[in-house]
Amino acid sequence: MSVKASARSLAGEWLLAVSVATCLAFALRGEILFGRLSEPFWLALIFAWLFGVILASALAVVRHADRVAESLGEPYGTLVLTLAVTGIEVMSISAVMLHGENNPTLVRDTLFSIVMILLGLVIGSALLLGGFRHREQHYNLQGANAYLGVIIPLAVLTLTLANFTTTTPGPTLSTPQQMFLMLVSCGLYVAFLAVQTGRHRGYFTDDGSNETAPPEWPHAKASLAWHAFLLVAYILPVVFLAEQLAQPIDYVIETLHWPAALGGVVIAMLVATPEAIGAIRSATANHLQRSINISLGSVLSTTGLTVPAMLVISHATDHEIYFGLSGANNVILLLTLAVSVVTFASGRTNVLQGVVHVILFAAFLMLIVQA
Repeated sequence: MSVKASARSLAGEWLLAVSVATCLAFALRGEILFGRLSEPFWLALIFAWLFGVILASALAVVRHADRVAESLGEPYGTLVLTLAVTGIEVMSISAVMLHGENNPTLVRDTLFSIVMILLGLVIGSALLLGGFRHREQHYNLQGANAYLGVIIPLAVLTLTLANFTTTTPGPTLSTPQQMFLMLVSCGLYVAFLAVQTGRHRGYFTDDGSNETAPPEWPHAKASLAWHAFLLVAYILPVVFLAEQLAQPIDYVIETLHWPAALGGVVIAMLVATPEAIGAIRSATANHLQRSINISLGSVLSTTGLTVPAMLVISHATDHEIYFGLSGANNVILLLTLAVSVVTFASGRTNVLQGVVHVILFAAFLMLIVQA
């Protein structure tokens, strides 16, 4: 990449300047900016400012990770994209978890929120809008079943099992049980990745063929290095600003006594929005298989990678984590997983299935306020 081309490319990354300026503002004047959180308008303004910049930076991270993935090819490309999104998720959860009063349910609430946003709102919106525009859409049945075959046991082991174990009190897991969950999560994710990028790659394409994918367009090493640099440059503000976002979140939960699950929902929205945009766009363009790969792949990476990472951080910082969901949320989780199996059981979808998934997401929101 020439110097002129680099200058033009950097000029197009004006969002990076906004992210850095926001970091400087909160680093130098944080006490003043957070000093008026008791004023509703100021609280909403600070939250919207931080949330908007973090979300835009996260979208930029995914954009540059996608460019790096195209340059590296598979399976490294998939790993870059997954690790980028998972990194944002882990950093955001850690920032809020380690700030303010101990919130042992934050990890659980965030994971549950991500699962419900992706399997409920995103899948539902994609099927609803795609079905409305194209009447009936087709996908590779084997690929969807492969995703759900791994997602279901991981989701249940992570979010339900702790309610029924007796080694430790409450919805918690003992250290050996946590070690088992870490090994199972990482092992299943690695096994799935090997299947997805190896011998059964055709399961995750539109026609199910096992033909080799067309070669990627060649990318210069300079271009690869440039996008890798910008990827890291956008992640760094996310790390700092996520910690700042923890302050208005904690104020709302601890001082105003709003539902504690809202912290998990906010983080889940930050993490899931980039995938949601891509999945819905793909479905409306009649590329349902890509939409499914994005949505179900994000759920899988959340349960397969985020859980082990948060367990390590929990032990390192001595913060207890509650995993078991409450009775009503358990019902919604299991119902959503069951409906997902029915939805992806025929190779075809329509608007009715989309409506059902959106309603399940609405039930999830209702239980946050009225459990």
